[in-house]
Amino acid sequence: MHIKTPLGLIKLHADAKRLLKQPELFRTIIASDRAEHSIEVILPFLQFYLKNFTIIPIVTGPCDIDKLTQAVEKLLDEKTLVIASSDFSHYLPYEEAVKRDKDTIDKILALDYEKLLKKDNSACGKIPVTVLIKMALHHNWQPVLLHYSNSGDTAGGRSRVVGYAAIAFYGESLMKNISSELNEKHGRILLDLARQTIMKKLGIKVDKNRADQLAAALRDSQFKIHRGTFVTLNIDGGLRGCIGNISDSDSVKDGVRKNAVNAAFHDPRFPALLKDELKKIEIEISILSEPKPVEYKNGADLIKKLKVNVDGVILRKGPAGATFLPQVWKQLPKPEEFLAHLCMKAGLPADAWKNSGLEVLVYQVQYFEE
Repeated sequence: MHIKTPLGLIKLHADAKRLLKQPELFRTIIASDRAEHSIEVILPFLQFYLKNFTIIPIVTGPCDIDKLTQAVEKLLDEKTLVIASSDFSHYLPYEEAVKRDKDTIDKILALDYEKLLKKDNSACGKIPVTVLIKMALHHNWQPVLLHYSNSGDTAGGRSRVVGYAAIAFYGESLMKNISSELNEKHGRILLDLARQTIMKKLGIKVDKNRADQLAAALRDSQFKIHRGTFVTLNIDGGLRGCIGNISDSDSVKDGVRKNAVNAAFHDPRFPALLKDELKKIEIEISILSEPKPVEYKNGADLIKKLKVNVDGVILRKGPAGATFLPQVWKQLPKPEEFLAHLCMKAGLPADAWKNSGLEVLVYQVQYFEE
């Protein structure tokens, strides 16, 4: 099949047809094809610059964003270009539109999809933009603003304008020192390993077939690689336990097994997990890259060198030390606040990060969640 534009035909990639075999996520909607133009406005640009390519067109409405993200991620390879097409604010006076669009852009650049989704009159396509942000978080892509303007800058009056921006995401497919050794299938196996380990510790019998399947899956050599790991437990969106190791002294499977027990039963901030809590917990596993030291002159310089929503941070001073995973940026999005809480976690004054007396290291994570 093809899509036709005034510049010629664009061939559909074979995976477009395969997606339709997941009817709970993808189906043909004729009305959308006739009325929605977010894809067709992009196509001439692609035809002009890329010349020969195939396309997988996806129009989204309200949906399970996590499942959609996972489905799209399975299609990625080193030659895949992902485009989220959307305009920004609609029909506001010029100055108000500029202010609102700047706030939307800031949220995208901070990879803060949760606030973006809650924001009204921000972007018609905030669902596909959110999918792209989630992929960026998974793959360590960095966003950069290329251009912003609105219709008041290009045509018509300024009393009611529509905003537009171009933001590019760039980076390796996955962190080089994690590479693509672990994929979503490996992640699901590690999540099951963590849950079965906790079940056994609670004295809950695990179905034999399920246990045998896990044991067979864990023979994969990828689980023998050595990485730092963290296991996080949440209940109703609140933390219920989080323990891990930064060093790569353990294999991935051994680290997950050990830290699942520690997060459930030995986190000093919480009582040991109870049997009736098991069905409520949601498990998240983080696989760490090798920590790298940050050279900085002062607090302001340190803030400039930290990547919000991307870097996990380690602070050390003598025997004191602590770390926050990159996921903590969601609760503490301002670097000053993030660093102050991390200092306090390490038993240091909240403003200790403002001078150059601390050893600071950063790392990234590949994470999987139930």
